[in-house]
Amino acid sequence: KTFRPRKKFEPGTQRFELYKKAQASLKSGLDLKAVVQLPPGESINDWIAVHVVDFFNRINLIYGTMSEYCTERSCPIMSGGLKYEYRWQDDSKYKKPTKLSAPQYMCMLMDWIEMLINNEDIFPTRIGVPFPKQFQQVCTKILTRLFRVFVHVYIHHFDSIINMGAEAHVNTCYKHFYYFIKEFSLIDHRELEPL
Repeated sequence: KTFRPRKKFEPGTQRFELYKKAQASLKSGLDLKAVVQLPPGESINDWIAVHVVDFFNRINLIYGTMSEYCTERSCPIMSGGLKYEYRWQDDSKYKKPTKLSAPQYMCMLMDWIEMLINNEDIFPTRIGVPFPKQFQQVCTKILTRLFRVFVHVYIHHFDSIINMGAEAHVNTCYKHFYYFIKEFSLIDHRELEPL
């Protein structure tokens, strides 16, 4: 229910080339701290856009692989342990922070991100169309909420990830995500406390 098909970049576009560059760097065994750095001459907004979409795809896949263990019964509240509870708020249905189960929260989150990354006014794909002024703030909000998926998975479902043999993939994805958000200061430090 929460798994979405991968968002892809159109071949021949600048973002497709940046995506290929980022993927090649990751597969080459390079230091992840170095891999996240902005390539010389590239636009910071293009680099962030490529990574936000890629993280959405990867984290969506991670949650999708273990979602059968994250149920209304096992996770009645979207949380990161006993100390952290995440409530959902958006600009339409949930105008005030609202308690949701983890599966409901994840579904709302994936729908919300998918709507944003498919919105040409926020994530333009045509050459010469500028990013909006609030682009990095939107990306910060997306990445902050995606981080909460890691928190929930690590604290509540990591045993399931281990049983599936997927911990190396999840750990690598988390390290890549963490180095990226730190490199560009994209998430408030207080949000990182649970992990």
